[in-house]
Amino acid sequence: MKLSEVKTTLKDLKTIGFKLPNGELVPNHFHVTEVGKITKHFIDCGGTVRNEEVVNFQLWNANDYDHRLHPEKLLNIIELSETVLGIEDLEIEVEYQSDTIGKFGLDFDGENFLLTNTQTDCLAKDKCGIPAEKPKLQFSDIPTGNSCEPGSGCC
Repeated sequence: MKLSEVKTTLKDLKTIGFKLPNGELVPNHFHVTEVGKITKHFIDCGGTVRNEEVVNFQLWNANDYDHRLHPEKLLNIIELSETVLGIEDLEIEVEYQSDTIGKFGLDFDGENFLLTNTQTDCLAKDKCGIPAEKPKLQFSDIPTGNSCEPGSGCC
């Protein structure tokens, strides 16, 4: 989800909810403690130099049960970060504390923002010797016949 989509969504909400991938809601007394831009400048295992940028939201639970973050307040924080930090319309990454700091993608289901699982990946599979995924065949794709000869595709 891009920053512009979050801003548009916030304008239509009365309350903000974040749902974890396991279906649990982040406690409604959470705070967004940071809105920032993270720049990652790195070399992948194939030797290619890469730059990635994301907008980062950090969610934090406090023992402050009397305050709730309202949509207009988060929108103000986002707009201030755009002005002061020069944040562009980038994808959102959310940090949330569980056993360790988890990094999540962001989506919206019409009611809550969804923290989505992210995965690591090799960005240079072609240079690392990682085999391409084998194609999955349907039994209906296998030629019929009475024998199974090399190259016939029967096995």
